[in-house]
Amino acid sequence: MPNNLKNINEFNALLMDYQPSRQSLLTLSQVELVLLVAPTSSGRNTVIRELMKTGDYYFIVSDTTRNPRSNDGVMEKDGVEYWFRSEEEVLVDIKDGKYLEAAVIHNQQVSGISVRELEKAKEAEKIAITDAEIAGADSAIMRKADTLVIFLLPPNFDEWQRRITSRGEMNSTEYKNRMISAAKELSTALDRDYYKFVINDSVQNAVEQVNTLAKMDEQDDTDSTQARKLAEQLYTQTEQLIDSLD
Repeated sequence: MPNNLKNINEFNALLMDYQPSRQSLLTLSQVELVLLVAPTSSGRNTVIRELMKTGDYYFIVSDTTRNPRSNDGVMEKDGVEYWFRSEEEVLVDIKDGKYLEAAVIHNQQVSGISVRELEKAKEAEKIAITDAEIAGADSAIMRKADTLVIFLLPPNFDEWQRRITSRGEMNSTEYKNRMISAAKELSTALDRDYYKFVINDSVQNAVEQVNTLAKMDEQDDTDSTQARKLAEQLYTQTEQLIDSLD
């Protein structure tokens, strides 16, 4: 069943100047939020899974209007990968200001972080955490300035490329598009002063660093400098790779 937005014009109009409600902003102020941004194949989901094992975090499951799909023969489940909601339900909540952020994606679906999930994290007295894209992180910071946004990096360029190619067959167009997206993500993160960079050289080390930052402790200056330097290096190497693919 294809994903088609019947109300795309209304969604675009509502989201152009979207603002959460006063009650939603109050909830946002009372919960700690951590967003993990990362280029493809950087191990973001693995780090989140390990953090969840500590019992200190609540994983935010985003809403989406798209239909559930099969991943490797396993059908997505409501409340696990996403909360699968109707356009009408999402429209009502957007009008009521009940999202931290939401966006039209590929002109065929609307996805976003519902304040409903943040309320659950607050009630559980846990740190709210989820993965996010650059645009979603920007939107979150606009509404909740103390959001912790962490950009997770692979340990080096060669290992990153190995991880990407080991995930299965990928045609040259898809590969190039992923590299173009990664370059844009790295460039944008380097330009935003609110990003914290963490190197995923080992899952244990990455989890410890994210956990330290999330619990309001400062990142070691050496780790911070090394991570930013690596991000700059990865960006340069990715740009060079893209040029070689033309």
